[in-house]
Amino acid sequence: MSSTEIENESNPPTDDLQAVQRLSEVYQQIRSELGKVIVGQDKVLEELLVTMFARGHCLLVGVPGLAKTLMIRTLADALSLSFNRIQFTPDLMPSDITGTEVIQENKTSGDREYRFLRGPIFANVLLADEINRTPPKTQAALLEAMQEHQVTAGGTRHPLEEPFFVLATQNPIEQEGTYPLPEAQLDRFMFNIHVDYPDEDEELEIVRRTTADTEKNVTPILSGDEILELTRVVRRVPIADHIARYALRLARHTRTNREDTPDFVREYVMWGAGPRASQYLVLGAKARAVLHGRYCVSHEDVQAVALPVLRHRIKTTFTADAEGISADEIVRRILTLVPPMAKEDERGQLPQVFRSADAG
Repeated sequence: MSSTEIENESNPPTDDLQAVQRLSEVYQQIRSELGKVIVGQDKVLEELLVTMFARGHCLLVGVPGLAKTLMIRTLADALSLSFNRIQFTPDLMPSDITGTEVIQENKTSGDREYRFLRGPIFANVLLADEINRTPPKTQAALLEAMQEHQVTAGGTRHPLEEPFFVLATQNPIEQEGTYPLPEAQLDRFMFNIHVDYPDEDEELEIVRRTTADTEKNVTPILSGDEILELTRVVRRVPIADHIARYALRLARHTRTNREDTPDFVREYVMWGAGPRASQYLVLGAKARAVLHGRYCVSHEDVQAVALPVLRHRIKTTFTADAEGISADEIVRRILTLVPPMAKEDERGQLPQVFRSADAG
């Protein structure tokens, strides 16, 4: 990379800088609006917004009663997006999600013709509630939509509304009568977000709000077109080569087929994260940096998104399960083991800067 190119990267377009400032201000406004309904859960809300502005999909995992559904519905209201909820059940069919073709008679000509009736997946925000309660055939109906942003029925492709986000919920404690998501579908989710119990003060505030005769209205902040434009800004944010390489090393240290794989990874990991994890580490770090008003990505941004990106892409061994070693614990050890990289590489050259392509 020439000195002129590096200088251009260090002096980003004025329009992009203004968009970053705009997105940072909008982020604070959205957090304020969500705070009218949702108590606490600051980290969860940040990870949700990082996912959406990175144009990814996310899976929220938490015990019942932690307002996962309410959180997603409120977020859709705050972003002025169309919203549909699908309650996943064992008898749910793929056509119940995507839609179906029906025969209708043309009253003018008397001819019969097929017409596609759109399913609930045709919305900006789709809440897949308790996604592990439906069989794999129906779960797989989401795969094309999540990846291609389209539905194919009767050989015809039907594009989905943009922006399109799938936000799924899952109950981790109830396994009877459930169908664990296959690894191929888990990998489609950019983030796996853990929703934990509130602390005592937060729970007291929740009780006060939910037992009083009051109702909070959320004011829409952004339209769908504005969100699409801001997501493009996120992808234009440059990232220095040494920080991108740091993200790659975090993902690569989860794999057992490398010579420098740590011993604890060989013992506790059956298989690790693929290249999509590296893409999402970089993309998530970019989105987080922009939400905090920065047009540059730091090591801290990568570290902040490491757990939600990697935890569902690591398959633990029976030894790890027996010893109570979770994927989260493995990721934390890797974060401790892999140090942030210096600005100069081993050859003493200036770091390159690149913009990532769309994560698949």
